[in-house]
Amino acid sequence: MSNSIKRHPFHLVDPSPWPLLASFSALTLTFGAVLYFHGYNDGEQVLISGFLTLVLIAILWWRDVIREATFLGNHTLKVQYGLRFGMLLFIISEVMFFVSFFWAFFHSSISPSVEIGGVWPPHGIITFSTWGVPFLNTIILVLSGFTVTWAHKAICISKFEQTRVALLLTIFLAIMFTNLQICEYIESSYNIGDGIYGSVFFLLTGFHGFHVLIGTIFIVVCYFRHCSCHFSSTRHLGFEMSIWYWHFVDVVWIFLFLMLYWWGNSTDDSIFVMKFAMPTKLEPLANEPLALRKLSIEGSFYLKSIR
Repeated sequence: MSNSIKRHPFHLVDPSPWPLLASFSALTLTFGAVLYFHGYNDGEQVLISGFLTLVLIAILWWRDVIREATFLGNHTLKVQYGLRFGMLLFIISEVMFFVSFFWAFFHSSISPSVEIGGVWPPHGIITFSTWGVPFLNTIILVLSGFTVTWAHKAICISKFEQTRVALLLTIFLAIMFTNLQICEYIESSYNIGDGIYGSVFFLLTGFHGFHVLIGTIFIVVCYFRHCSCHFSSTRHLGFEMSIWYWHFVDVVWIFLFLMLYWWGNSTDDSIFVMKFAMPTKLEPLANEPLALRKLSIEGSFYLKSIR
């Protein structure tokens, strides 16, 4: 009896150079980043070479995965179950990644330290209007969630032309969101080096924008795979994973909009929390020292100014 007969539902992958090469390219990327951030000569070149190498290896590696799934038939139901579970764990790890930044935001905004004046946002920070570009971006991203869900429902009932149209709409909305985010960065009156507010704002919105870019590439790849007839109404695991990832990006942005742009925005009515938490009038006593009386008067003036 031949030993080449497969007697199990699992996929034993063939030897591949991509894991080792990806590790070295990631190491080169991190070394280049350290050299560049510390101002060493040619650090930028090392960073760019490591990044480009990593991108090329990722493309070739995913090409092999697509071949194994689409043309070789190695992704059985058992393998698909494992891939779904792995993608779920990956999204959970991404949730924890953003939780750390939201933790930093709440730590600094709920109880502002003395170093930033005891107020949030700190003095000198001119925040964006909640109902301007941030609200428009929210509408765009929520609409993209509807269009990508439409694409999924259409492919499940073999409406492949509707799937193509819905994917194109999703890609268009994603590009619009990214362009508006870039415009917001250009118009910003502060940067990532302007204290805790600038750091938290650009880390949260920047990493979310990076995830939007990755999700957009994910959906673009699924669009071309769909046009190449790689998907059917029953086998479209890669497309399904891109939808999971895009909904994750949507949910993160909704939390980001509510917490950063609305609740933590000094131009909105959320400042009433600080008003009711602080006294409305400070009256200096007659027997107070001059320094304390001056401090009380200044505090009273400040409280009146925020009302």
